[in-house]
Amino acid sequence: FQDIELRLKWPNDIYYSDLMKLGGVLVNSTLIETTFHILIGFGFNVNNSNPTICINDLIAKFNREEGTELQPLSADCLIARTVTVLERLIEVFQEKGPNGVLPQYYKYWVHSGRRVRLRGEDEPLAWVVGVDDHGFLQVHQEGRAVQSVHPDGNSFDMLRNLIVPK
Repeated sequence: FQDIELRLKWPNDIYYSDLMKLGGVLVNSTLIETTFHILIGFGFNVNNSNPTICINDLIAKFNREEGTELQPLSADCLIARTVTVLERLIEVFQEKGPNGVLPQYYKYWVHSGRRVRLRGEDEPLAWVVGVDDHGFLQVHQEGRAVQSVHPDGNSFDMLRNLIVPK
């Protein structure tokens, strides 16, 4: 399934290419005394073709185009696969920090080299360059320093390549 063009859109969406949203991830964290608790939730459109597209539609499309016979995924199989991969990513993160998982993250994200405008359509272009140590999107405008864009105060409009305050 790794050749099906699933991508990550900052900060928490799962996309087919840069065209359609297939799912998302929500993370809530709490520090209680000296213990850091993280609650991770995720959702995928596995079987519902409407109103956009689902993962099993993409598998069928991939099979037609590539002559393969990948089987459709059931929701429980997708959950099991996701949790297994997530456990491995958490282990790597705990061992190596963000730099242990960022190369894989960047491999699948939709923003590499993307030009965007900050705050409005008449603003100068900026380039998405990565995420900072806190997970905030980093953008660079010519003649200015790289700046981080906080996800709670901004929205990324992919259709207009625009990062706007909420």
